[in-house]
This record gives sequence, C-alpha cells and structure tokens, in this order.
Amino acid sequence: MTDPGATEPLVLTRADHNLSRKNIDQGAIKVLYRLHQAGFRACLVGGSVRDLLLGRRPKDFDVATSARPGEVRKLFRNSRIIGRRFRLAHIYFRDGIVEVSTFRRDPDPEAQASAPGELLITNDNVFGTPREDAFRRDFGINALFYDIADYSVIDYVGGIEDLKRRTIRVIGDPDLRFREDPVRMTRACELAARLDFTIEAATQDGIRRHAAEILKAAPARLTEEIGQLLRCGHSGRAMQWMLELGMLDIALPEVEAFLETRRLGLGDFTCTLGLLDQRVERGRALSEIGLYSSLLLPTVLVRCGERCREGRDPLSVGGARELIADAIGPFFRRFTLSRHKAEQVVQTILGFKQMRGRRWKTAERIKFSQRGFFEDALWLYEIAVAAKGEGDDELRRWRRVAHSRPPARTSASRDRPRRRGRRRGRGGRGRRRARR
Repeated sequence: MTDPGATEPLVLTRADHNLSRKNIDQGAIKVLYRLHQAGFRACLVGGSVRDLLLGRRPKDFDVATSARPGEVRKLFRNSRIIGRRFRLAHIYFRDGIVEVSTFRRDPDPEAQASAPGELLITNDNVFGTPREDAFRRDFGINALFYDIADYSVIDYVGGIEDLKRRTIRVIGDPDLRFREDPVRMTRACELAARLDFTIEAATQDGIRRHAAEILKAAPARLTEEIGQLLRCGHSGRAMQWMLELGMLDIALPEVEAFLETRRLGLGDFTCTLGLLDQRVERGRALSEIGLYSSLLLPTVLVRCGERCREGRDPLSVGGARELIADAIGPFFRRFTLSRHKAEQVVQTILGFKQMRGRRWKTAERIKFSQRGFFEDALWLYEIAVAAKGEGDDELRRWRRVAHSRPPARTSASRDRPRRRGRRRGRGGRGRRRARR
C-alpha cells in the first residue's frame, strides 16, 4: 500500500493556472456546485484536469467528492449507482454522463479476495480523504484536483512537475502498483502515445519486470483498455511502447501475425494500425467487431497461407468458416468475449474473403452490400489493398456500391436487441371497439 505521507500539497490558486470553468462541461459544473452547496467537498479529477491544463479538450469530466454514493443519489434524481468492485454514481444529462466517485484510500490487502501472496485489488470501496485518494491513483498526471470551492488546482503527488516534464510516472513503488492493478501498464503505454509523453525510467523498468501480470487482470477491464488503446488515434505508437516494454507478445500475441504475413509474402499488415489511426483522425467510427476483425485478420491469413504451402485442397465456405473460428478462438477465450461477437467476426472475415474471391456483377455487389457485416468487411478490404499494394480498382468498385446503397444494419446495430411491440390477439382493442 502506498503511504501518502504528511507533506503539504502544491496548491495553485486561480491566478496560477490556466484552467477555466468555461472549458468544463456544464453538466459537471452543475454537479460540482450542487455538491459544494450541500456541504460536501467536490473536485474535478483525473484526466479532465490534466487535459485542461495541457490546453486539450477532455473526453470525460469526472468528479470526486466527500459524499458517499447514497448521498450523491439523494442529491440527484437523475443519477444511478453502479459497480461492485468500485461503487460510484452516474449523473445523467441530455448531453452525456458525469461520473461521481467518493474519495477513497488504498484497501487493506487482507480484505481482498485475491490469492494468498497476491496484491491484486478486487474490492476498492474503502473511503478516505482527498490526499489518500490522490495517492491511490495510477499516474502523477492523473492525480490532480480542481476544487470548485476556490478554483484552485491541488497536487499531492508531483503531477504538475510531471506535466512540465511531459512524463508518465507511476505513483509509488512500481513493483507494488503494477501488481495491484496490471491494467495500469497498458494505460501507461496508451497515455504516452496519445499525449506524446515519455515514460519515466523506473516506471518502464517496473513494467518490464511485471509484464506477465497483465494476464491476471480482469478480462473485461483488459478488453476495455485494449479497445481504448486501438481507438486513441495513436495505436501504432502505443503498440510500439508495449513491444519495447515486453508486454505485446503477452497481452496480444495475435499482433505477431502482422509480421508473419510479410514473411509469407501475404502483404505487409503492419500498416493496419496506421490506417486505424488515420480513420480515427478523420472521425470515421469503427464498430467493436471491426476492431476485432482488423486485429485478427492477419492471424487468419497466416493460417490460410500455411495451408496453401502444404498443398492442401481449396477450402469450401464451410471449411473456411471453421478455419476462421479456430484461428480467432484463443483471442475470444482469453478475453472471455461472447460467442455472438466471435460469430460476427467470423462472418466479417468470411465476407471479406468472399468480396475478393471472385468477379462480381453490379447487381450482386448491391445485394451483398446489404449484409450487416458489409461495412466492416469493406474496412478489411481497405487494409488488404494497402498491405498488398494492389486491388485499388476493385476497392473503388466496392466503395461506389457502399456510397450509393440504402442504409443497412451495421455490426453495432446488430449488437442491440430489437424492441418488440406488444402483440394483440384476435380479441385486441380494435376488435373490441368493433363489437361496441
């Protein structure tokens, strides 16, 4: 457990920093003031303070307070308490959600459900002071507070100096902190890439020593972090950090296939992350299935390439489906993702193979473009053309169909259950009215 000590925090008064309320989400401002007026301490915390001090637009605005989750719930009718490992409140506004957490301290190891000798945090609902809350956060640049009471920025852990040095530094002993929460290692790589910061030497050494601990992280949290990394707009640089620190082949061994495709003469699929970052920069949303499919496509292609080198007969559609499912299976088992999502990835990669497997008539292209997986399969086609350096003409034909087709259900919409209206039987309202 990290010892917060008793040193005085660095306090930047309103005149000493550039953070302005006009750049804070209005929903967050309302939450901060209502908590303050109710007698609770209320601060903007984490990445939003960091980004505002850097002159960036935050994606989320999180609030920390001395109010307990139940007290927050009583103050805000538009709120809901969520979480078990980490209970907090979500305040719902028309334009988004403001997340409100109670100040916490590091929990006692004996209160955890992890195995003997492990430091993995499984329950994080021990409330504390703002100082204790700062020391239990991951990195110095994420542990800054903006106090709505006097508009000051409060730094208990040296985060202001880290911002000046453009450095990612874990708070406390890296050997303890990365064992408590291995996902912090992935987050360090993503933050360094997105902010164009460096990672402090001691933090790098800690990641190298404990890279294998990433396999102990909760699969749902690791999945969320990997998805955030791929969508950060700097995934190539983040993966490079993971590679240099010895994490990549442990957390995402599938990425090795990106290099294997080049060795087998199947194309240079190392371009995938660059294309993904360009897509993010252009604001082109990509579904979760599209992300998984682009990450796993080289693995499938390597498996197909090895089969061809063995001189085996061409695969039928059923055989190709079985090969794809077998190739992507380890990824979905490791991250405990649903069979439904695995089947969607199989359909997407199979659709991609069909798109480039034969000559198509215009009417056939239009009909095929109505399939739910088409947009994600077209994204895979774009990657393959860039990797192979050929197929531009065929890609343009598919893009013309994509631009002219009527709206179709995407992978994202397939994830949502359809709302079913109430069925009326023969004795429904209309029939009863007719009898009157």
